[in-house]
Amino acid sequence: MAEPKKTVIEYLSVSDRAYKESKRHVKVGDIMSRKVITTTPETTMIQAAKMMGDKHIGSLIVMKYKTPVAIVTERDLLSRVLATGMDLRKTLVGDVMSYPLIRICPTFEVREAARTMINKKGRLVVYVCGKLAGIITASDLISGMPEAPETSMVVDEFMTREIVSVDEDETVLAAAGIMGQQRVGSVIVTRNEKPLGIFTERDLLSTFIARSRSLDIPIGEACSGLMTASPAGISIHEAARIMAANHIRRLPIMKKKQIAGIITARDLVEAYAK
Repeated sequence: MAEPKKTVIEYLSVSDRAYKESKRHVKVGDIMSRKVITTTPETTMIQAAKMMGDKHIGSLIVMKYKTPVAIVTERDLLSRVLATGMDLRKTLVGDVMSYPLIRICPTFEVREAARTMINKKGRLVVYVCGKLAGIITASDLISGMPEAPETSMVVDEFMTREIVSVDEDETVLAAAGIMGQQRVGSVIVTRNEKPLGIFTERDLLSTFIARSRSLDIPIGEACSGLMTASPAGISIHEAARIMAANHIRRLPIMKKKQIAGIITARDLVEAYAK
């Protein structure tokens, strides 16, 4: 006669329960980036790009008469400058910056901030008593994403399945143009139609523009290997944990040894905001 199955019940300690509960109520002020890097409308885009690349950040707050008025991002660099053939040295920040700024308070909870980011479609600036105090990006939000029922959904439901790829022999400049035209932050680099690596907008800024390197080299020499990838079926919370731990904003999702999709920090924020 078979022995009856034993039911194992796991009890969280008081400290574990308190930790999980505290994570559910993380405030914007707890996770925002307090060091805000600024520029002016008269700055050239090549200068702005070098600032972002040197600081490893994706945006600059634009100041006019000592007042924050707009934001310029790495996506503006790709979509509004490189993709349209404009000259980085002649294009000014004021020509491509986005406004008005999307303001929130430091007392907002993470989910409130996530919903604001998705509804307003942009990065968030944090104000305290009428003064700029910080900035919130998608990467900041996923670092504060709690383990909760709403984060147990699987990444397969939210990842991008249409992968944009380029052959290893294409130039970095050509790849940047494709990213700008397709409005994506990365491309998968292929060799003989098989994945070789990944190239991101942050690679473009930090590795090339910030160091004044030529954009005419083959993308195959510039891409990063697919060292960090995850299997299909993981939760958005687990994906957020992996991305935060590895300081990345895009995570390839694998199925049967093939790239099934890419989940981004913004995809995770959108999933959490629902």
